[in-house]
Amino acid sequence: MVDRINSHIQQYNYNTIQRAKNVTMPSNNVQAVSVPSFTSAKPVPMTATGQTQNLNLRTTLSGKDETQKYTFLSSKLDKNNRKVLDTLLKNGVLLNCESNDKSTVLDNLYKIATEPRAEGLSADGILKDTIATIAYPYVITQKFGDIPKKYRQQAIAQNNEGKTNYFDIQQGKQDIDVDLSGTCVAASTEFKLAKQQPAEFSRFANELSSPKLSVDKKIELKNLADNTLNAIWLLNAFEIPYEMHNFSDAKLKFAPDKNALLRAQIQTTDKDPYERTPLDVLMQSTFMQIGSEQSYNTITDKRGGKFNQNDKGLIEFEKTFTESVVFDKNILSVTYQTVDENARLVGYETDLGTMKRHIVQALEMGENVIIGYTETDNNNIIINGHEITIVGYKTDNKGKMTFICNDTDDNISKPIEYSEDYFLPKIHHAALPQEIVEKDLNIVPNWIEGIEMYKEMKREAAQQNNPTQVQQSQVA
Repeated sequence: MVDRINSHIQQYNYNTIQRAKNVTMPSNNVQAVSVPSFTSAKPVPMTATGQTQNLNLRTTLSGKDETQKYTFLSSKLDKNNRKVLDTLLKNGVLLNCESNDKSTVLDNLYKIATEPRAEGLSADGILKDTIATIAYPYVITQKFGDIPKKYRQQAIAQNNEGKTNYFDIQQGKQDIDVDLSGTCVAASTEFKLAKQQPAEFSRFANELSSPKLSVDKKIELKNLADNTLNAIWLLNAFEIPYEMHNFSDAKLKFAPDKNALLRAQIQTTDKDPYERTPLDVLMQSTFMQIGSEQSYNTITDKRGGKFNQNDKGLIEFEKTFTESVVFDKNILSVTYQTVDENARLVGYETDLGTMKRHIVQALEMGENVIIGYTETDNNNIIINGHEITIVGYKTDNKGKMTFICNDTDDNISKPIEYSEDYFLPKIHHAALPQEIVEKDLNIVPNWIEGIEMYKEMKREAAQQNNPTQVQQSQVA
């Protein structure tokens, strides 16, 4: 894999990908099915845009401490990985310090190599995976992989812990074999973090693979909601452990679910090609926990939670919250498609030109844009939803645009390209910086819709439990 990464670092090879495979990520509780193949137009001269990263570039080691750390890491790596490490130094990534605690990529790689890892994880393996992922984030995948015979009884026992019903126990035995994962939101978040904030990614990698299996992050509450009370409501609704010492920010604790370590241990010893690395497991499990109100189970790739009636994936509201706290940014999820109560695509909230402008502006701000797209049948009924990341665009000499994207579920460690005519009509929603869209559209922030949805759910539950009391309180 390292040789492949070295090649990709030198020159990205953007190719059109023929896709005809099953993927999953229910969008607005839609069950996922197959995605048809896509063929682009003939190659034409193009200019690529939106591919640069806003990194605090420093390419020379400074002082004895950095030199010692770099020398030690080099001694732990083989020839090919040393080349990747050297490339990270020369392109300014290794000494980037844009992390929550101002630690550099180098600092965190050194901690991975020298400090204990969680039980059953390899320090050398986590180190190499972190370096590879930062150097070329397109290696990230959401494919789970099988559970070998030597781990099956342990996986079944963990999954059935506390169950007494015979049918639940039998179902629990079957659920440990995951064919299609619902972690595309989490994998896209992992990709964006590695590509856009490598220092923060390496900090997450170090902390999540450490014996404490968690990472703390300080965020500004204004990036969640318009006032402190609403931001606190969101944190409580998503059941995120947090501490507050003032009314402007909070320290959040992110952690994978209790079954994630077993999956990571399995991938440490029995990873097959195109399957997730142990690092992928820990990252994606953590992001699924954040979005699913701490209800995710990595053994089965299923979730509970209060906002999603489907037991796979994350819905738009959950995705937006996850992205907002992970990146500590005021992210708005803009819904572009109009869908009726029968899951039929009936129109668009804005014209495609405005949609394109929003995405391009975000890319030119240095943002990678995670979007949810849909597939419809001949009756315009939505039959599939999936999340991918737009990382850039190219314009041909006739002004036609091609979007450069990353898909974590295509078994191909390269960007893919979609022409604007094919791609834009399929975009259901996009996560965008607030300043881009607030002047164009009368958007109700996602958290407001989430609060109203939760209140309605509580009212319905209360009415079912005590309809007379609810009616009296409404009259009063």
